[in-house]
This record gives sequence, C-alpha cells and structure tokens, in this order.
Amino acid sequence: MNDTVLADDLAQACAVAMYARDRAAQTMGITVLEARPGYARLDMTITETMINGHDIAHGGAIFTLADTAFAYACNSRNEANVALQCSISFTSAARLGERLVAVGEQRSGGTGRTGVYDIAVLRADDEELVALFRGVCYRVNGTVLQEEPES
Repeated sequence: MNDTVLADDLAQACAVAMYARDRAAQTMGITVLEARPGYARLDMTITETMINGHDIAHGGAIFTLADTAFAYACNSRNEANVALQCSISFTSAARLGERLVAVGEQRSGGTGRTGVYDIAVLRADDEELVALFRGVCYRVNGTVLQEEPES
C-alpha cells in the first residue's frame, strides 16, 4: 500500500470515529461523504426545524454544517484539533428541502499548532455558492482515534 492510500484510510477512520461521537451532526442529519487528509465533504438537507423567520435556512444551521466540515478536515490526520477562530459570509439563501454540500480544504498548517481551512457551502443541485467559511484550528493534546481499553 502506498502512503496516500494509508493517509486516506486514516482520514476515513478518523471521520467514522468522530461521527460515532458527533451527536450534533447526527441530530441535524449531516453525513460525511468523503474524508482525506486535510479535506472533508459533508452534506445536509434543510429541514423545517432549520427555517428562520424569513422562511429561509437559519444562518446557524449553515454555519453548523460548515463548522462540521471544518472539524472533519482538520482532524483527518488523527491529531486532535479544536476551533480557534471561525468566520462565515453568506452569499445566497438556502430553502426548505434543499441539500447543501460543504467542502472543506486545508490552506495552511501542518508544521505548527495551527491550521487554516476554507469551507465552501454549495447548493447540491446547481452548485451555487451559499456561504464561505474560514476556520483556524488549534492542535491540542490527544488523538481522534481512541485506543481500546485493555481487558
């Protein structure tokens, strides 16, 4: 097996482990479509409980999808990372029933304790940009994959 395959397998294992513990993503119907080192692609369908008073998707729901993609991308190398700073710009409204896809990609990092990631949130049917999210992560102690306790 080559290093790329091993790294991709590790990223996928991290995504599976994180999702098993990620009650927020599970509750909101967020699913992981793809995970690679420094990259994640997730989706979510806008439901009734995500609609705001303007009859469009609440910005917090969109932010949560983007933040979740950020988390899966920056934790894809089995090094525990948390958000240090995040910002979002909304570019188009999302509506009830629309499926959104968040694509997170590493822009810098890997040598220190911080990394920068950009996440594009797109409408799945026409790939129109709904939001741009930038997150800065901070590496903390620990790993994503937790060792099994010895019996």
